[in-house]
Amino acid sequence: MNCWLDLNVLLVLASRSPRRRQILDMAGIRFIAAPCDIDENGFLGTPEEVVQHWSREKAVHASALWPGHPVLGADTLVSIDDRLLGKPADPESAVSMLSSLSGRWHTVYGGVSVIWRDRGIETSFTEATQVHFRALSGSEIRDYVATGEPMDKAGAYGIQGIGCAMVDRIEGCYFNVMGLPIARLIREFNSLSLNGG
Repeated sequence: MNCWLDLNVLLVLASRSPRRRQILDMAGIRFIAAPCDIDENGFLGTPEEVVQHWSREKAVHASALWPGHPVLGADTLVSIDDRLLGKPADPESAVSMLSSLSGRWHTVYGGVSVIWRDRGIETSFTEATQVHFRALSGSEIRDYVATGEPMDKAGAYGIQGIGCAMVDRIEGCYFNVMGLPIARLIREFNSLSLNGG
């Protein structure tokens, strides 16, 4: 079977996200985490362009250090009312983000890039998932922010944690909201006909 899971290669994850590590672990993909420090400011565009830009920047940076391995870069943003929501800067901004999402639909964009420099392989894609929050009270929002969970997550919530109680509907890939659209990633790996030889 020509499947990424069978390959004798080691993926390099250019991210410090514990959620992305968890997803790769669950999928049985061998990897090492090699986070890179990228200043994710100063690039403007559509949500798709922004997440694809930053995922590629991470992959480019890490692939210079790991040219003999496929390198995975990823980025996640939340969009509502033409506003892009990244990670909250402080608890007040987390409260503001969650208040804007309360009782409404929003879109989670995941950008993914894979670069295998020694083989001249590069691909990128964007995944979009629609998420609906139930109506939240001010005290619920403040109590959730006080847990600290929102502070390192785009849109100020984690669907795989306490934040799951705020989500009442989802259309699209759950794992994209968590941080990495793994099924789409596997399809991309297979379409590239990568092999360990």
